[in-house]
Parts: sequence; structure tokens; C-alpha cells
Amino acid sequence: MRRPLLAGNWKMNPVTQADAVALARGMTPAAQADAEHVDVAVFPPFCWLVPVAGVLEGTGVGLGAQDCYWERSGAYTGEVSAAMLAGWCGWVITGHSERRARFGETDQQVAHKAVAALEFGLSVIVCIGEREDELDSGQTETVCRRQLSAALQPLTADVVDRLVIAYEPVWAIGTGRNADPAHAGATMDVIRRRLDEAFGAEAAGRVRVLYGGSVNAANVTSYVELDSCDGCLVGGASLKVEEFSTMIGAVASVEAPER
Repeated sequence: MRRPLLAGNWKMNPVTQADAVALARGMTPAAQADAEHVDVAVFPPFCWLVPVAGVLEGTGVGLGAQDCYWERSGAYTGEVSAAMLAGWCGWVITGHSERRARFGETDQQVAHKAVAALEFGLSVIVCIGEREDELDSGQTETVCRRQLSAALQPLTADVVDRLVIAYEPVWAIGTGRNADPAHAGATMDVIRRRLDEAFGAEAAGRVRVLYGGSVNAANVTSYVELDSCDGCLVGGASLKVEEFSTMIGAVASVEAPER
């Protein structure tokens, strides 16, 4: 059975180390209280990984980076490799829509990053999702299958236990406009079918699929109750200790569908 996962993407927040440590320390009790029912991981900025790692050590809460580079080392100014991250954390996000849109990341680059992260023992959340114009023109399935296929193409079934796919429609990221659960569920069903095609039903059944996009304490349950959804990738709400703690409890209390 796939365990629910609640992943908090802090993005470029908070500004100070003291606030990062306080945020990690504040949400840890809720994560530990419900550790039997839900996995929790947080993704601070690179500069706070080490101090946050100190807070989370021994708590069972996962720690991840928001991006990585696929080369092990070299003349790549400003980049941080998956090999470097493996010494400090267990997770990495690749392909977030903000990186695709603001930094021009391609499907192929996202795939390179996922491969590198998996090679160095990290668990990976690969993000996919359509823009608003693609939604309006009925291209959601086409876009998501294209992005997902590029990420899956170099992978084999032996990595499925460390692979997570996050459906995050671009038009719902940071806008306060979350996807209707019916739309999210239908799209995650598409993702599951593509995973079946890539890995076969048994292996694909071990890949967790998340929803991301303006998720908060008021709506998280409506996604986790979906048969095809194994949790959420949370942005702004993960920066609020009380709200994120409430979300952990909400996810843990959902009667899990057969996964």
C-alpha cells in the first residue's frame, strides 16, 4: 500500500536561518504524532538545508532540496549537484512549474535531473502540469503525458519506490485558484495509466502521485480522498506552522482508499 505524503515546498522562504529553524521545529510535533499514517517532507532553500537537517535529525521528517544539477561536479557556477545533496538530504524536486517558466527548463533537462538524483540515492518528486491556455484549449492530457513521458523514458522499474509524480497545474500555483478535485482526479488517472504503460501495473502501483496548486487546510482532504491521489505538494501553506500541522492531521485522518 502506498503511504500518503505531504511535502512542503518552502520556495525562496524564509529569509533568515532563525525563521527556517523555527518553522522546521514548529511543524515537527504534528509530523511525529501522525508518523504512522502519513509521510512528511520539507524542502527549504539550499542555504537552510544544513541547519534544518539538524532540527529534523531523528524525527522521521524527510528533508529535500528544491532543485539539483545533473553533473556530479565541474564548472557550473551557481549549481548544486545531486551528488552533493545526497550527503545532506533524501529528497529533491525536479521540474517545478516555476523553474520551467522562469528559467526555461525543458522536459529533457527535468529528466536529466531526475536520473541524476535517483542515481545518487535520492527520492524524486517530478512535477508536471499544464498552463492556463493549455487547460482552456483542452490540452491537459496531451501536455501531462508529454512531460511525464520525457521524465519516465530513461527510468527503469527498479526506481519506482523513490519516484513521486506531482500534478501541479501551472494556473493554480501561487494564485489561490486550486483545481477542482474532479479535474485533478481525472488528470491523476491519466498519470497512473502512463505509469502503467512505462513500468507495468505492479511496479507502477508503487509510485506515489500528488496534487499541488494552492493546497491548504481547507481543501487538502478533498484531494487526498481521491483514489488516484497519494498526498499533496504544498507551497504557501507549508510556511505556516499551524496550518501545515493541521494539514498533516487532516491527511492522516483520511480513510485511505485501496492503493
